[in-house]
Amino acid sequence: MALEVETTEIKINNLEQMTLTELGKIAQHYQVKGYTQMKKKELIFALLKTAAEKEGYLFAEGVLEIMPDGFGFLRPSNYLPSSDDIYISASQIRRFDLRTGDLVSGKVRPPKENERYYALLQVGVINGMDPEL
Repeated sequence: MALEVETTEIKINNLEQMTLTELGKIAQHYQVKGYTQMKKKELIFALLKTAAEKEGYLFAEGVLEIMPDGFGFLRPSNYLPSSDDIYISASQIRRFDLRTGDLVSGKVRPPKENERYYALLQVGVINGMDPEL
C-alpha cells in the first residue's frame, strides 16, 4: 500500500485502515509532537486536528445538544452552555442523523461578523467513526 503523505485531505476511514507504523510516518510528516507515545485512536485524532490546522481551520470536539429549532451546539466536556460552544447547523444534524449526546468533531471556523459562536464547517468524526460510513 503506497503512502500518500502529500494529500491535503486526511479522512478518518483511510487512517483507521493504516498500521501504526504508517500513521507514524504521516505524523512525522505533519510534525505531530509525541506521536510515538500515542495509541492508534489518539494518533488518528491528532492527525485530523493537525491537518485541519494546517489548512487554516480549528479542529474541535464536543458533545452535541440539539435545540428545539433543529440546530445544535457542541458542548465542552462539562456539558454546560458557554461561550466556547460550537454551532452546528440543522442541515448537518439531519445529513448525518445526529442525536443529542453524540460525540462530534471536525473543522471549525471562527464567528463571522454578527455571530456569537464558532461554527462547525465539516463533520470529521461521529462517536469515533467516519461520518460517511
